[in-house]
Amino acid sequence: MNKRFPTEFVFQVFALAAAIILVHAFYVAVVRPKADAFLVEEVAAMRADEDYVARRSVYVMIRDYEQEACFVLMFWAFAIMGYKAVASGRENRLLSQELVPLTESMRVLPEDVPELSRRIQALPPRVQNQLLPRALLAGLQRFQATRNIQDVSTTTQSVCEAESERLDSELSMIRYITWAIPSVGFIGTVRGIGDALGQAHKAVAGDITGVTQSLGVAFNSTLIALLISIVLVFVVHQLQLMQERLVLNTEQYCDGHLIQHLQVQ
Repeated sequence: MNKRFPTEFVFQVFALAAAIILVHAFYVAVVRPKADAFLVEEVAAMRADEDYVARRSVYVMIRDYEQEACFVLMFWAFAIMGYKAVASGRENRLLSQELVPLTESMRVLPEDVPELSRRIQALPPRVQNQLLPRALLAGLQRFQATRNIQDVSTTTQSVCEAESERLDSELSMIRYITWAIPSVGFIGTVRGIGDALGQAHKAVAGDITGVTQSLGVAFNSTLIALLISIVLVFVVHQLQLMQERLVLNTEQYCDGHLIQHLQVQ
């Protein structure tokens, strides 16, 4: 566990840098040139035909800096959640293995604990740091120390509860991102409305092009931010559900593969 945080932190930093570079490169190479070309065509068409009905373009909707920032945050959050989902999937696969090989009729006495503990301690360090080996090893050591089966159950549950709290606390960055994205969209709304008010004198003179473009920035930034938030919150809940199932399945594993085999004498 001590090595997991620096590794995850470095991954988050590189994921943020990669998201910024890739999204900005896509905006510079594709989004903004196509959005500018579309706007030029629309202005020319409206000047040529007073009855022309303006079209909408996805590139125009996402062209501004607020939308770019929202996509950067979205891909950063996806990268973090992908990292956590892979880690949870790896721990879930461990539940299909027999870390404590016991048949249905076998009973474990306190004298058998050292041998079973050595099997778990012989696992690679990366595997030992996962939830299931830690819960099993804590339960075995508790059984050897107290010779009380109820203490073993309490110990394994405590390890699982602590892991659940840790997993939940590590989602704080993702929750912050899901809060920040609508806020960035609202900043775009304020900026767009401010620009529109700054060009009100042009609208009075009959030129409403600048006002409509500024209002477009205001509404498009909010729209894109809300759409991204809807998708992101759904994925966050799926990740949280996966982690909760991991903890519950680990508790059931400890009960079925260890605790029910324990016998004081």
